[in-house]
Amino acid sequence: MLKIETLSAKDQATYLQKKEIADFLFVHLEKYGDPHQHIMNCLDYALDQAVDKGGFSVLAREDGKIVGAVVINKTGMSGYIPENILVYIAVDASQRGKGVGKKLMQTAIDLAKGDIALHVEPDNPARKLYEALGFTNKYLEMRLKK
Repeated sequence: MLKIETLSAKDQATYLQKKEIADFLFVHLEKYGDPHQHIMNCLDYALDQAVDKGGFSVLAREDGKIVGAVVINKTGMSGYIPENILVYIAVDASQRGKGVGKKLMQTAIDLAKGDIALHVEPDNPARKLYEALGFTNKYLEMRLKK
């Protein structure tokens, strides 16, 4: 049976809890992923108790094992930039097409205070889910790598 749980700064997540989430995301983000340390940094930011940081994670578990995860970071901005950014979402390949991603996203949307931004590759199949949940493509993102 699928169980949805949340973690935020108030839960005082341990290193091992964050590592379990990062290990899952590192594997299941597949070609859309980041280095393991970047994922850990994101989780440190989301689950840190510092005033200038924050966010949360939503997990789907089956038989105690993570089968889906979302990480949202607070941006610290309001009005001109969305208050939240969805940094990571992944669902185990064996669970795709069963509504796990939709449950995770809907829970994240319900928990987030304020607007949510996300970045998605044009060929990522998750794009359809985001659009079905009401996300729109307002800007073309551009980055300068230094």
